[in-house]
Amino acid sequence: MLSAFLPIWALTLLGYVAGRFRLLGGSDADRVLGSFVFHLAMPAALFTSLSRTPLSLSGRGILAFAVSTVCVMGAGFALSRVAFGRKEGESTIGGMAAGYVNSANLGIPVALHVLGNASFLTGVLLFQVLVVTPLILVLLDRAADRRALHPTRLLTLPLRNPVIIGLAAGALCSAFGWRAPAVVAGPLALLGAAAVPSALVALGLSLTVRGPALHGEGRQVALLSALKLVAQPLVAWLVGLALGLGRVELLALVVCAALPTAQNTYIFAREYGQGAPVARRTVVVTTAASMATLALVGWALG
Repeated sequence: MLSAFLPIWALTLLGYVAGRFRLLGGSDADRVLGSFVFHLAMPAALFTSLSRTPLSLSGRGILAFAVSTVCVMGAGFALSRVAFGRKEGESTIGGMAAGYVNSANLGIPVALHVLGNASFLTGVLLFQVLVVTPLILVLLDRAADRRALHPTRLLTLPLRNPVIIGLAAGALCSAFGWRAPAVVAGPLALLGAAAVPSALVALGLSLTVRGPALHGEGRQVALLSALKLVAQPLVAWLVGLALGLGRVELLALVVCAALPTAQNTYIFAREYGQGAPVARRTVVVTTAASMATLALVGWALG
């Protein structure tokens, strides 16, 4: 499991060092690199991944994971909105920080190590990408412009958001069995491969940016981290038991629910200017602490 975490820590540390010594420019380096990830690398990565993956969200295990995600993200949103008085967009990021798991670059190696395969994780990834991500982007778009839920503006969101374009194109290719020609698929795969390392470096860069702290920011990060690392796996375990999951599928469910917050949370927060400090700190805290919680889950249920 340590080998799964080391690249994440190393690239984040690399971004921090680059920020400290201004190797990538001034204080806006994390914004520029984050914009590269959001507008170019992430859409390419999502298209490449989805177009090669059969679409399936069936099964009691995925249902249990979806219930845990909805419950915890709803709690994170309400906590941010009511207890800390955050704006709607900042509360959306709070919900995402509480329940959006790092299912790709960290989830796959952890699943292979703990479970022996990543088949269950595929369903988790599809649920987050096809259901949760579009919903979050709609809410963030609405926070940026109150007209966002107007039918015309809602229908044009895919044309204005490169992440949704990548999602939609990849899902359509998978659904109809289309394969992009090599002259298109090759450059997109190469560009998409830069998404994860660039996002981690951007996260490290952001650790060197010092802005005014929000009121109660430390307590909010602590509570969101607790929701992510304790509440979500606990809810997933209880729902899995209620649905009668077997031991192996229950272990896969709880391990996936115990994964830390995805770095996409910070990328979205930075791009929309909503709660970036909280997103950054929650990603760092949950990634640092999740190795212990994942080990505990594996020991308790394995």
